[in-house]
Amino acid sequence: MKSAKDYLAEANAVVPRISAEEAVTKHGAPNAVFIDVRDSASIEQSGTIAGAVRVPRGMMEFAADASMENFHNPALKKDADIYLVCGAGGQAALAGKTLKDMGYASVTNVGGFGDWKEAGGPTE
Repeated sequence: MKSAKDYLAEANAVVPRISAEEAVTKHGAPNAVFIDVRDSASIEQSGTIAGAVRVPRGMMEFAADASMENFHNPALKKDADIYLVCGAGGQAALAGKTLKDMGYASVTNVGGFGDWKEAGGPTE
């Protein structure tokens, strides 16, 4: 039987994590897609990364699958450089592993939104 720690360890093994400072330098790059995987209530309270696509972690598989006509988010392209953010980094890692499992090649965990703000990243 797996624990939450097991799932996180597996995710962290396949989804690289970069510092918020490094992520800020990637923001606005032509192929970069930033995704906030928190629920809308959390985003409403704190804001999010400027231009971030909002895909709650519980909807990731549907949003990332082009065959799911009513749920697919066209911003999720398999050849994009995907950068994921959440509250502290755990949900971003788990969502990132899901994307890797679904064939997305370039998936990076940015960690928590608080770190992004602290690093001076643009917000909305």
